[in-house]
Amino acid sequence: MVSSRKLSAKMQLHNTKGIVLRTVKYGETGIITTVYTELFGVQAYIVKGVRQQSKKSSGKAAYFQAAAILELSVYHNEQKNLQFIKEYNWAYPYQTILFDVVKNCVAMYMVEVLHHALKQPEANPELFYFIEESLQQLDKGSLSETANLPLYFMLRLGTELGFQIQGNYNNGTPYLDLREGFFVVNQPEHMHYLSSELADYTSQLNSIVFYSDLSNIKLNRITRRKLLEVYGQFLSLHITDFGTLKTLSVLQEVLG
Repeated sequence: MVSSRKLSAKMQLHNTKGIVLRTVKYGETGIITTVYTELFGVQAYIVKGVRQQSKKSSGKAAYFQAAAILELSVYHNEQKNLQFIKEYNWAYPYQTILFDVVKNCVAMYMVEVLHHALKQPEANPELFYFIEESLQQLDKGSLSETANLPLYFMLRLGTELGFQIQGNYNNGTPYLDLREGFFVVNQPEHMHYLSSELADYTSQLNSIVFYSDLSNIKLNRITRRKLLEVYGQFLSLHITDFGTLKTLSVLQEVLG
């Protein structure tokens, strides 16, 4: 177990899992890491000494790379914007994500989506477990599952955040109104909707029960690229200041 400097007893110590979203340098040897935690939602932590050029500090910074799933012992003060980590260790050591180019790109895309979507420091254990399981499945899954996982992830993220897509694609409801989140009879009067095969594939992805079922949905390059763009627009319709995803073009290129 790796430890950092002891802090004042006034701050309460808690054990929680966390998923690293972003890390930046702090001072000469430290970092500030943004972590989505099981207990406290999004939190920013100062970790000192992890960038020191010494045998004792060697490898510490690797714990705080984006998408890392950690076991944390943290000091938490609700009045503070910056918290402190006392101890940290792997909760799930990745087997493939760090070395597989495609899986790593998918993981970085998922993390960027989360960084844009999760703005409030509010605990949501069910959302945390979904994110954790998705990253673990990405690590273990086949290439066909990996290619479709970011699409499923964005749709399910919408569900977890409270704007689930309702209904299914069929002859009676051939349009998906992305603004309202419903499959509907008539073409919406605004531009934010899907029809034909894009609506059909979305209905299939939205009905997935097991991650392994993702391999049964066969998408060509053009369709997958389009759906990635549209689902980003879907999230931006429902999340204030969602912004532009910088990793989108890289993911589209890598998935082919």
